[in-house]
Amino acid sequence: MRLHALLLPGALSLAAATPTTTSSKPIPSPDANGKYWLNTTHLSLAFIPYGASITNLILADKHGKPLDIVAGYDNATAYTLDAAHPHFGSVPGRYANRIKNSSFTLFPDSDSDSEGEQEGITYHVTPNENPTPDHPKGVDTLHGGPDGWDYRNFSVVAYTPGSSITFRLVDPDGKEGFPGEVVSYITYTVSGNAWDINMVAMATTKKTPIMLSSHTYWNLDGFEREDALDHELWMPFAGMRVGVDGILVPTGEILGNERGGVNDFWSRPKKIREALTEKGEKGEKEEGLEGNCGTGCTGYDNCYIHSLRSPPFDDWRQPSQMVARLSSPHSGIKLEVYSDQDAFQMYSCNQQKGDVPLKWTQGTDERRTIPKYGCVVLEVQDWIDGINHPEWGRTKKQVFAPGGDPYVLQARYVFGVNK
Repeated sequence: MRLHALLLPGALSLAAATPTTTSSKPIPSPDANGKYWLNTTHLSLAFIPYGASITNLILADKHGKPLDIVAGYDNATAYTLDAAHPHFGSVPGRYANRIKNSSFTLFPDSDSDSEGEQEGITYHVTPNENPTPDHPKGVDTLHGGPDGWDYRNFSVVAYTPGSSITFRLVDPDGKEGFPGEVVSYITYTVSGNAWDINMVAMATTKKTPIMLSSHTYWNLDGFEREDALDHELWMPFAGMRVGVDGILVPTGEILGNERGGVNDFWSRPKKIREALTEKGEKGEKEEGLEGNCGTGCTGYDNCYIHSLRSPPFDDWRQPSQMVARLSSPHSGIKLEVYSDQDAFQMYSCNQQKGDVPLKWTQGTDERRTIPKYGCVVLEVQDWIDGINHPEWGRTKKQVFAPGGDPYVLQARYVFGVNK
């Protein structure tokens, strides 16, 4: 870990690399690595236009040591060069997560969740996941397709280095097969020990599905330990989850998370490794965890539904409305997540293979890559593939028309340290 130079007395700061601006001047350029920094006394965060992505989040652990707790790359250019494209810290869109058969049908009445006798229009979007001999490009669409939002450069339209940055993207009609133009603004604001996210997207020409998220990979130990399985997770409202098939495409079934089962993160906080025993050289898995994240996969990649949240919850920022808390007993760092969204995808980095390098601000001299189970992805969002399941009643949350309400996602990440 080589972060000592990042701390100034009394504050986390990267002032030497941070441009300054005033309202009367043009938006300044990023630092030499293409990053825009936001700093408070407790936090330093960096963002890039590519995918409107967060690249660094630095705070001090319980020993006063600064840790960079999100995965990413040292230079903005590296995001465009990595063929694996793990969606580090990005905004996936126009529709996050998976779309079954890379298709959906929209009906004339945007307020209707059922087909009734209406005649709809079926759209086919570009597939990019799970290729087969008959479908060499894939059988479903993940995160908006092979040129989704997090493969594109947003424009920086506002930047106040001490507190906020706003990105803008215009997604044209027909891009990746989606109907209509969408204009989106992503604003990140930092104050004290909190990071706020505000995403707004407007359909301007045609009715279209929109669902976004923040695809941040977390390791509250700064990737200095073998894995992130000792991280403790609590999702107090996550009483149900979306049922999926072997390639993680929703089946339409909504499953209960049985108390004490591998998907029970609601009844009490528990370590992610709790369903993994220490028996055997490879580790024997508790019954139910194998295949939990798809065929041949042991771990988590699940969309949890906030079924235990009692409406109304208009003031979603209240402590009683926390949707998730992630903490590490080693660093003492804890992260509390608040959001106006109704679901939450959790991924335990089962597919990491130790071939993705860490940033210079992370790891140790011996640990220089992200291992399997080396991170945790927490995605606030709506019910995945809701556009293909009108029986769920998600149309008003996921389908938008010109002149109607915009798509809105709000979230707050609050950081603390348990001494």
